Amino acid sequence: MNISASTEVEVYRNLEPFTRNFLYTQQQQQQEQQIPLYSKDIEAMNYQNQMLYSRPGGQQGTPASGSMLNRMFAGSAPASGGSTGGGTGNGAGNPQTLTSNSDNEVLYQLMIELFSANNREQALTELSRRRDQNPDLGVALWNSYGVMTILYQEIIAIYPLLNPPALTMPVSNRACNSLALLQLVATHEQTRMLLLKANVPQLLYPFLSTTSKAKQYDNLRLTSLGVIGALVKYDNHEVISFFVATEFLPLCLKIMDIGSELCKVVATFIFQKIILDDGGFHYVTSHPKRMHTVLVILNNVINQMVVAPSGRLLKSVTKCLIRLADNDKAKEEMREGITEHLRDSTFAQVLAEDVAYRRLIYQLVMKLA
Repeated sequence: MNISASTEVEVYRNLEPFTRNFLYTQQQQQQEQQIPLYSKDIEAMNYQNQMLYSRPGGQQGTPASGSMLNRMFAGSAPASGGSTGGGTGNGAGNPQTLTSNSDNEVLYQLMIELFSANNREQALTELSRRRDQNPDLGVALWNSYGVMTILYQEIIAIYPLLNPPALTMPVSNRACNSLALLQLVATHEQTRMLLLKANVPQLLYPFLSTTSKAKQYDNLRLTSLGVIGALVKYDNHEVISFFVATEFLPLCLKIMDIGSELCKVVATFIFQKIILDDGGFHYVTSHPKRMHTVLVILNNVINQMVVAPSGRLLKSVTKCLIRLADNDKAKEEMREGITEHLRDSTFAQVLAEDVAYRRLIYQLVMKLA
């Protein structure tokens, strides 16, 4: 059926500004190509517009290389015609293109199923499982009408189960799938800062503040740290300033001290990235009590590895100490015994097996000399 002009205008007005701009580009292209837009009913039309993946001409099956769906997942693809990498413009006869389009179609359908309460859990699981199929999935999630709100709802819904602890493994897994999709948004260069400016990372702080050692809680902490790690790994001063200003560091240090090994590794990596930034370094070293607390926790992490050394964690801790040694007061405190186990034979096996770790220890010893 044809959609009336008044219905299109109403849908158009209700969408977000980005959606309106994108939809205008879509409508303009359809007019140029003289391809009408069809839909079975008004609800289907709303879904197509809101999800930003309307397919021109009501075509069924695998969309062509230049379709709206394919361009949304790969923004650099040409609109229509022309070739990419020497291939044909419509992708016909190119098995790799057809496979890619088919994968995108599956992702598109899964995103629509997020709007169904009955299908949402399975859709979250499948999207999380397929998150490596398309590098632009994070952009699609962010720009799809209502999808981010659904992810936020999934995260916030389990707050009441954190204290007192009442979280089950299935509920934790469902939340972790939402967090894994959030990590895609945090990783992509087009959406990373948008996520930060919306203060979304603060939604994860309640998970990081939990202390239960049960696996369902540890999984939540680890996946939440993964989202934050994806944000800080690109050495952006604005990102670091955000986490310093929002009191993330105490949560990070607590996990470094009492978390599981994997959580310690990720939390220490995040802390390392924060102090490599001049603003983060100044925040930690400008107050003697704060700096002392940091050094005590790093020393605790080292002592906890005496029984079961972890090469990854040792390297991260050593990198933190090397950076903190740029401060004279921190250097003096480290000389008084905080690095004792690093200089004796406690971690001799790791030293013998890991050349990179030997170099880090040598660099630290030279700084403290």
